[in-house]
Order: sequence, then structure tokens, then C-alpha cells
Amino acid sequence: MLRFSVVDFVNARPLIWGLLEEPPPGIGVSRDLPSVCADKLASGEADVGLIPSIEYQRIPGLTVVGGLGIAAASEVRSVLLVSRVSRQRIRTVALDPASRTSAVLTRLLLKRRYGLEPEYGEAAGEADASLVIGDPALKARLNGHVVLDLAAEWRAFSGHPFVFAFWAVRDGVPEREVAELVRASYEAGRRDFPRLVAREAAESGLSEAVVEDYLRGCRRRADPPSSTARARLAGRDRLSGTYWRAPAPSAHSVADRLRRGVDRLGDEGRV
Repeated sequence: MLRFSVVDFVNARPLIWGLLEEPPPGIGVSRDLPSVCADKLASGEADVGLIPSIEYQRIPGLTVVGGLGIAAASEVRSVLLVSRVSRQRIRTVALDPASRTSAVLTRLLLKRRYGLEPEYGEAAGEADASLVIGDPALKARLNGHVVLDLAAEWRAFSGHPFVFAFWAVRDGVPEREVAELVRASYEAGRRDFPRLVAREAAESGLSEAVVEDYLRGCRRRADPPSSTARARLAGRDRLSGTYWRAPAPSAHSVADRLRRGVDRLGDEGRV
């Protein structure tokens, strides 16, 4: 059996719809938090994972499955730093352990974009600011708060889109077969989009209008980047939304760029 670990958030549902609704024979699927997807792939509990981009260089022997991923050219709406105080007064930040990429991105942006070095923990109720990701970010009540959309902040900081996650396989897993499976899964989500929206609204507690607006607003197709653009974090003109097409080297470039940024933070950035 080929074991898949997939992100159980609304933004991933168009990618994994076919795997969940029309699973091919010999396929097992577990619905997990982003960090758990990476842990299962690293431990061998999964053969294929939709993993956070920071994890690519942390797990030896992975091959990126080119073609689909989760990214954002500007605002993503589901990866937010929500603060009770003004940005320059942030002294404590509660991180969400569910996504190591978003935690690293928070540290990197606060230090390198704004010159802030707050204390980090996981107790949201006591912190000046909290990292909120996935479906809870879409449901968050933001009135009266300072909100930083981390995808938009990354774009302003680096000039590039941010790749949050992509498909990867363990050594020895047939990459071409997996590429066909995930492409078929995504095409099933496109065909069945109205039912997908209705299902996600019912399960998440969001309205159908909110779910559809979120997915349609960030769901885009993009041409594969040229060989020059592969070394430039998938290229300014090559990525226009959340679902993207790109060869594997661009995913490696994203992880490498983020890794270099974390290295410059020192050991405190290694979460």
C-alpha cells in the first residue's frame, strides 16, 4: 500500500479531493496537521506527504513531486500574526506548533523586516501576538487587532511569492506514479468544486460564500518557471496564486532560501 499523509486544512482540499473521495486501489490516506505530515514522512510512517517547505532540507532522501503545491503571491488569509498591541510593541509571540514553516517565517520576518526579537512560546492567551494558521485563521475575529498576513509580508520583504507546501516522496517511492495520482486528485477537485465547497463549509463551520471566495481567490494556475526562474524562488511572474505548477528545483529553492534566512537568525530560529 502507498501511504499518503495530507494536510487537513481547507486550502489543501482541492489538491487532495480525489485521494479522499475517489481513492485509487492500494492507497491509504491520513489527514494530518502540517508538522505531522513531515514527521510521518521522516519516520517512514508515510511514503508520500504534502509537507511544509521548511521540512524539505530537514528530511534526508526526499524527492519533490513537481507540478503542484500550495503557495501565495500576496495575501493568503490563512497564515496570520495577530497582535493585541502595535507592531513595534510586540514583546511576546505565541507560535502554532502545527506548522514549523509558519513559525520560522514569523521569526524571520519579525527580526529581518522589523528588527524585532520577541520571546516565543505557545501560550496564546498570555502573548502580545499569536500565530494563527489554517482554518482557525479564516474564522478569527480580527477587529481591534494588528494583523500581519505572512505571505504578503514575505512578498514585501523578498519580492517573491512564498511556497508553503509541496508534495514529496521518500527514497524508493515511484515519483512518476505519485505525480499522476496527485494530478488526478487535483483534477477531481476542480471537476467537483461546488460539492467540495459545500462539504468544506459544512465541516469547517464557515459559510459557503466564505469558502468559495477563499478558494477561488487564491486558486490559480501558473506556467512552469524557466530554468533561470527556478533559482529565483519560482519567479515573480511565474506564480499568481495558491495552487501552482513548477518543477522540483523551484521547491528546493524555496526551502533553501528560507533555510538561509533561518540560519542568519541563529539557533533561536530553529523551531
